[in-house]
Amino acid sequence: MVIYGVGLLAFCFLAGTYLGDILGALLGVKANIGGVGFAMLFLILLSNKGIDAGWLDKKSQEGIAFWSAMYIPIVVAMSSIQNVAAAISGGMVAFLGGMLGAALAFILIPVLSKMSGK
Repeated sequence: MVIYGVGLLAFCFLAGTYLGDILGALLGVKANIGGVGFAMLFLILLSNKGIDAGWLDKKSQEGIAFWSAMYIPIVVAMSSIQNVAAAISGGMVAFLGGMLGAALAFILIPVLSKMSGK
């Protein structure tokens, strides 16, 4: 059922948005930096933890899988409307943020694969 797992998704979205706002404020940018990405990461980590710990039943897992599948096209649509040329010409923060995010993602691949135990 689709409604199951919406609470976890909402928590992850709010936590990611809050963390993105904090990161933006720390970098001196009046924008949310990476909030949706943080939310997706939280959703993946918490749903996997919930499945392993046994506190997510089958219906909740199916609901989370549905909303996870819906979340990715939404993120792609949101990112397609951003003006990359204006972001780069506006300063190096956007460029460095993207490079740092990509570098961290590559660095965390072995760490996350060891955490999964597979």
